[in-house]
Amino acid sequence: MQRIRLRYTKRGRLRFTSHRDFQRAFERALRRAEVPMAYSAGFTPHPKVSYANAAPTGTGSEAEYLEIALTEARDPEQLRVLLDESLPTGLDIIEAVEARTSGFADRLTASVWELRLDGVTAEDAHRAVDAFNAAGSVEVQRLTKNGVRTFDARPAVVSLVTSPASDGSKTPESTKTHSSRADRPSDQPCAILRLVVRHVTPAVRPDDVLSGLRAVADLAPPVPAAVTRLAQGLLDEETGTVTDPLAPDREAAVALPTAAPAAAAKAPV
Repeated sequence: MQRIRLRYTKRGRLRFTSHRDFQRAFERALRRAEVPMAYSAGFTPHPKVSYANAAPTGTGSEAEYLEIALTEARDPEQLRVLLDESLPTGLDIIEAVEARTSGFADRLTASVWELRLDGVTAEDAHRAVDAFNAAGSVEVQRLTKNGVRTFDARPAVVSLVTSPASDGSKTPESTKTHSSRADRPSDQPCAILRLVVRHVTPAVRPDDVLSGLRAVADLAPPVPAAVTRLAQGLLDEETGTVTDPLAPDREAAVALPTAAPAAAAKAPV
């Protein structure tokens, strides 16, 4: 059985699709692409697809992940192309690697988010971010099926900064936003925040951080924020950066062909 790990996006209007909507669309794409899926046992078999940390409905994403199990081996890149062609524009399969390592879910410990706050000045954004970072705790409330829940959002936030583009200067290549693709384009001035948050329980989402900014600094954007996940992966505690979770699989794939000739050379004649 072969396992393939995929990275996909939610862009433009497709950011409003729920996780269940995506599941239905993806399973249809598997059938259209004639992927030799492995199925679960039982009375109602289901294709073996594992989803991880789906972005909330209404947020865009450049880094969603899933894993599929196949009964026959397929070239990952060819499979990626077939699936991408079978999905609507906006739900794009942008990377596929063969799973050669274990513990993939354990490598998804943090996310990088971009928060576009239209109608908010750079000065107000800086002030609110400074207040949030200086706070020892930031209590926020979330409505759940069991009622209103209050929790501290501050410990999960690794970093919260304003993007250099928020000061009105030309956006450098390294800090260009994904809003023109993933969310809504706009020529109006806006504040752009970069958020790195740990995956904890209860999960702290970008809207919880926005609620925290409102609580500590009375920051209330006139329109809903456009939120995009830029990356998710293993958090490097020393640098505060989020690493690529597919990198170990790519490295293992490269190491495998070089290891085979070495083993053959050591074999007795």
